[in-house]
Amino acid sequence: MTVNNEAIEYRMDPQTPLLWALRDASNLTGTKYGCGTGSCGACIVDVDGKAIKSCQITLEQAEGTFVTTIEGLSRERSHPVQLALIDANVPQCGYCIPGITMAAAVLIKRSRSPSDAEIAAGIANLCRCGIYPRLIDAIQRAARAMRGDETLPAGARTGIDPRDAARTVPAFNPDQAPRR
Repeated sequence: MTVNNEAIEYRMDPQTPLLWALRDASNLTGTKYGCGTGSCGACIVDVDGKAIKSCQITLEQAEGTFVTTIEGLSRERSHPVQLALIDANVPQCGYCIPGITMAAAVLIKRSRSPSDAEIAAGIANLCRCGIYPRLIDAIQRAARAMRGDETLPAGARTGIDPRDAARTVPAFNPDQAPRR
């Protein structure tokens, strides 16, 4: 199969769920293990243009496909879905966000102007943080950005050393944090 535009041959049991091949053999840990039953959507990846729960597809079933994980969507977090989610403050704990991001990216590829109903049907992921009201707006913004109808603010730079972040973000630096 092709994973994130790279030909991969997994030498694992063909009945291994794609999720574990991605996480364990390819170290693509952005795809999350949530429930293992296909109920939560944390493990969604793009398989040939479809949002697929990677815990529910075996390597044998995925043979010959093109798979895109959250890492393959954009390592720089510059994909319009990622930028819109970040700008709308959708990510909370972050666990479900890779699956939601992938489901939204697939949805927008299929429908350039998804309605609220299409988003609700296309994003069946579970989120314990309750992001749903902001999520619909963010996905619609991402769709507008992908059509060229809206510009989204750039996301945070990647590759920032945690010590540098601590110098500039008061919450990370006890010497700069507000006293109570």
